[in-house]
Amino acid sequence: MRVDLLAGATYNPAVMPSPVPTILVFDSGLGGLTVFSEVLKARPDARFVYAADDAGFPYGRLSEAVLAERVVAVMERLIALHSPDIAVVACNTASTVVLPYLRERFSIPFVGTVPAIKPAARMTQTGYVSVLATPGTVARDYTRDLVETYAAGCKVNLVGSRRLAGFAEAELAGSPVPDEDLLDELRPCFVEDAGGRTDVVALSCTHYPLLLPRFQSLAPWPVTWIDPAPAIARRVAQLIGEPVPGHEADENETVAVFTSGAGIGTALRRSLQGKGLPLVVIEEMPLLVG
Repeated sequence: MRVDLLAGATYNPAVMPSPVPTILVFDSGLGGLTVFSEVLKARPDARFVYAADDAGFPYGRLSEAVLAERVVAVMERLIALHSPDIAVVACNTASTVVLPYLRERFSIPFVGTVPAIKPAARMTQTGYVSVLATPGTVARDYTRDLVETYAAGCKVNLVGSRRLAGFAEAELAGSPVPDEDLLDELRPCFVEDAGGRTDVVALSCTHYPLLLPRFQSLAPWPVTWIDPAPAIARRVAQLIGEPVPGHEADENETVAVFTSGAGIGTALRRSLQGKGLPLVVIEEMPLLVG
């Protein structure tokens, strides 16, 4: 384990007695920061571990069997090191595959992230809904079942982007992509014909809200964008309760863990610190695919 200290902080997970819960927020990369920010608002007193399995990023390239094995292995290491009271799987691709394995293997509660198709169907006025996700999420039977169950009366357009998660990572690392590259990924979400046009876009990858201000400025017409993070934070608060009165979070009790750390540069460290993650821990776990 290697620890990079920001702002003169110190970190030792072995000596972290705390009257508040430890909340683990897990993703393949940096998209889960959108969920972390909302959960932090709900429990600003808690101890947080933000874990990015960047050695396995992107998860969409992995088979379901490899993905399940990988996430269970990484989670086992994280739980052993940090003893979380609850874990949030802030990744649609992982949630649609791995949650049953995690709940069977570990005793702590897990909160997953699934495409926001149900709220999208409730919000649409035109009946035209787009679900912007990764190709893996779009291909899952789980996603199709959500459409059939909650949005059978809508025209649901499933859009799988291979590049947007990487674009969001680049944005945080200080290397934003050109507008035209973003537009290439967004255009399929906007459908217009004689019957109406798209009025709701569900952001079904936690990376995508990182790009929301740019999406809003580039969209060909105004739509309602659904970010699942606030709903996830509400669910976490339901499971672990209200903040502890009089307790304030200590920045030494909040850490970002990476399984590779290869892409961590000055700009990303600055972004992490700005989001309330002053400590970066490299817990090396190479992805081994035979």
